[in-house]
Amino acid sequence: MYAYLHTQLEKLKGRRALCVGDVMLDRFIYGDVTRISPEAPIPVIRIKRELVAMGGSGNVVRNLATMGGNVDMVAVIGHDQAGHDLAAQMDAMNRITPHLLMDASRPTTIKTRYSAGSQQLLRADSESSAPLTPTMEEQLLSRARKVIDDCQIVILSDYAKGVLTNHVVREMIMLCREHGKPILIDPKGRDFGRYHGASLLTPNRKELAEATGLPITTIDEVEAAARKLIIDFDIDGVLAKLGGDGVCLVMKDTPAKHFHTVTKEVFDVSGAGDTVIATMAMAMAGGLSLNDCAALANIAGSIVVSKIGTATITLEEIEKELLRDQSSMGVDKIMTASEAADKAERWRGQGLKVGFTNGVFDLLHPGHLSSINQSRAACDKLIIALNSDASVKRLKGEARPVQNENARAAVLAALEAVDGVVIFGEDTPLELIKTIRPDTLVKGSDYTINQVVGAKEMESWGGHVILADLVQGHSTTAIIEKLTR
Repeated sequence: MYAYLHTQLEKLKGRRALCVGDVMLDRFIYGDVTRISPEAPIPVIRIKRELVAMGGSGNVVRNLATMGGNVDMVAVIGHDQAGHDLAAQMDAMNRITPHLLMDASRPTTIKTRYSAGSQQLLRADSESSAPLTPTMEEQLLSRARKVIDDCQIVILSDYAKGVLTNHVVREMIMLCREHGKPILIDPKGRDFGRYHGASLLTPNRKELAEATGLPITTIDEVEAAARKLIIDFDIDGVLAKLGGDGVCLVMKDTPAKHFHTVTKEVFDVSGAGDTVIATMAMAMAGGLSLNDCAALANIAGSIVVSKIGTATITLEEIEKELLRDQSSMGVDKIMTASEAADKAERWRGQGLKVGFTNGVFDLLHPGHLSSINQSRAACDKLIIALNSDASVKRLKGEARPVQNENARAAVLAALEAVDGVVIFGEDTPLELIKTIRPDTLVKGSDYTINQVVGAKEMESWGGHVILADLVQGHSTTAIIEKLTR
């Protein structure tokens, strides 16, 4: 339904945001549980691995950066190891410019989650939620004032850890209004009066209910609660995060719009709200309509819950999801190399012959279709290896490809003659051929058998190389030249 949005994603790249809020260190400890402790009726977890990542406003910033945005981050850390670890992680990400205050009187917030399999067993928090001192408040605001002119949008990430005091929030909203910058706030607590005058709030279902005292079982009730916030606190709009029910965008004086969730297997909801507000902000900064911004934010949130930990999103992942939506016929056809090898082995186990061909397939034309159909005629299942964008540029020049790899893969996957598409980054598909071990390998008749990459390998396992007839007068280069005359 929103497949057309893949053409808008380029507008998000390079936008600059300012994020102010509660930064923290997220620790994820994973292991196995095979017994109950003899000391108490609790599980014993055998630790296998540990991940450490920026959390809270840090996760918002990570998402902004992985989507191609540039970020000024204003936050407070403690004079401790966790604070140093956070600073080091920020320095390691080129798109993040940290403006950190160090407060020796308060520890850096640490959230430690223990999980076995896909089940979270325990979360342990080390934190101080005491409000900043007036001196620290002014230092924080001073850093924000210095960079706001260079930013296109502002995010306040409120985790109720004391950084976003009432004074800081009020001053930031006034600052944004004075400079004409939209300000998005991920709120906390029951008193939303402190967010008076904000551009957009992104409460979850529980926060919306507590802030308004209204029931929010149905979408109509969600809209009613959101409009109460808009009227009571002079807010431009609300993006309500409804978990499995998607998101609902309610803007002043316009009809509400409900965006249903994209069906995904949920592994971990940690930080999904950070992804939603980061995507919404980048899309707004890119000039997309608010409905399109909310649609992208909803898609991003539904992707990230299928990952483990406080994960981030990339524009490439969003684009792939959008193109899957465009051609549901090809959803299961776009594979990794290992997935294709596994699929090929299962097909052979069923007595089917597996074919293989490769190419750029930039602007699909009759020559391509003829080659694909000849390839399919020589086998029962056809896998196409598709050059990645990077490899196309190396082979064809910086002006190519015209369509990126995800778009080209989606077009090929929609063809009935194609059973699998694998994107490869090397200049030749040799490693992929050795991984998949096809029964037939098809190339154009402008090659000789000895010139075909993988011919020797095919012979070693009893495969065959076939040279397909070419359709004269059709080439992507000729089409591009004709269009640019």
